[in-house]
Amino acid sequence: MLVVDLGGQYAQLIARRVRECRVYSELVGHGVTAAQVRARNPHALILSGGPASVYAEGAPHVDPEVFALGIPTLGICYGAQLLALVLGGTVERTGASEFGKTDLTAIESELFAGLPEEETVWMSHRDTVTAPPSGARVVAVSKSTPVAAFEDPERRLYGVQFHPEVVHTPHGTELLKNFLYNVAGAPPAWTPAAVIEEQVERIRAAVGRERVLCALSGGVDSAVAALLVHKAIGDQLTCVFVDHGLLRENEAEQVVETFGGHFHVPLVHVQAQERFLSRLEGIDDPEEKRKIVGEEFIRVFEEEAGRISTAARAKPARPLGGAAESAPSDIRFLVQGTLYSDVIESGGGEDGVAAMIKSHHNVGGLPADMRMELVEPLRLLFKDEVRRVGEELGMPERMVWRQPFPGPGLAIRIIGDVTEERLAILRSADAILQEEIRRAGLYRELWQSFAVLPAIRSVGVQGDERTYAYPIIIRAVTSDDAMTADWARLPYDLLETISSRIINEIPGVNRVALDLSSKPPATIEWE
Repeated sequence: MLVVDLGGQYAQLIARRVRECRVYSELVGHGVTAAQVRARNPHALILSGGPASVYAEGAPHVDPEVFALGIPTLGICYGAQLLALVLGGTVERTGASEFGKTDLTAIESELFAGLPEEETVWMSHRDTVTAPPSGARVVAVSKSTPVAAFEDPERRLYGVQFHPEVVHTPHGTELLKNFLYNVAGAPPAWTPAAVIEEQVERIRAAVGRERVLCALSGGVDSAVAALLVHKAIGDQLTCVFVDHGLLRENEAEQVVETFGGHFHVPLVHVQAQERFLSRLEGIDDPEEKRKIVGEEFIRVFEEEAGRISTAARAKPARPLGGAAESAPSDIRFLVQGTLYSDVIESGGGEDGVAAMIKSHHNVGGLPADMRMELVEPLRLLFKDEVRRVGEELGMPERMVWRQPFPGPGLAIRIIGDVTEERLAILRSADAILQEEIRRAGLYRELWQSFAVLPAIRSVGVQGDERTYAYPIIIRAVTSDDAMTADWARLPYDLLETISSRIINEIPGVNRVALDLSSKPPATIEWE
């Protein structure tokens, strides 16, 4: 399934919803040609919404020849208006805009088969289709929209003015399934098991008998990527886990146990805590912290890659035929846990779907002159799909559902100079927070929950004596994608328990505060 991005904020969400219906989908830019679409041979096309007017100068359009291919096509919002305009319908600015929840009346049709006649949908438009394309019939209306949906089964062209992909349209998923399964005939075959089987074959074909390196961070993305590659090529893979001393309590041990003990993946565990801490000494600027951690990680990684290559040159490899031969002199392939959202945000899509928002360096950053070919088995997956693949591969629940954790680790959760004392305090506070969040059954409901240590001191009283100690700030947010986030409404009893334990169990802390800011205007992390 190809989702044609016409500039709408929900284009990526459409692709996700289609995949949730177990049909594989990809985003393509609106500049895609009919020849390119034909070469991809998709089951169907979906045209996304967009902020422009179809009549505006420079508004995104689609090659008209695409609509002559006979491929089932569903236009959503702007996509429906564009479809109507190109095929002989009428789109006008009537002065009756619709934003938010809207009551819809539909008739029995292919799109609305099995759906209620009266339902609520989510609208977001100023322009309106006032006449459907020639040969199409109107199948839904709202109070302000005379053509809320239209169908042309003969040409297999469909349009809806509302957004079925958002949760505010309760029957939106059923409508998408009607289009995917009944109209397009797309099989619901996109499953974690199918992903694993396909990627294992691709990895084996790409890598052959070469050695492969994976920089393992302990996060779910690099962990699942490593397991997929290991399933494909076994001991040809070596993982390098650099412990920079900025991890949370017991995280390094969990990574080593999971990969070295549970999955028996060849793992090099580099203890580099003192090295990183010495580089961070006296640094309180957050951007400088990030650069130092990133640069030092690259240096450590380069050194370990060199050692592994040297060991490989010294050790003869024995092929299946029996005679010994020299092992490859250098490691040619590098595993990276790049996700599909990373590709889109980095502006790296083949079709130029989106402008670059930020660069993603899932391996921690690599030198520009490193001559290694990337192996990215998760490149076409979203985070939730990666987690399902991890579960299918047998990864422990604690690692599969590990909350996002920044590459610089606790260094950017200490607001100020990073010291061993402050790291120890923050690590203990965060451990208490995580323990109580899990005990309350809330861990999976939160996008992130963590502790922050500002390098300031406040006056307190403990044991009838004056104290001058650090405060700890609790940050917990809910989110779907981290682009926006809301502060989590944690129960008061839970907050009381967390505060009491942190103050009573950690010397050097006499105050706990709660961060009640959302994103925007704040960010999730403090630095």
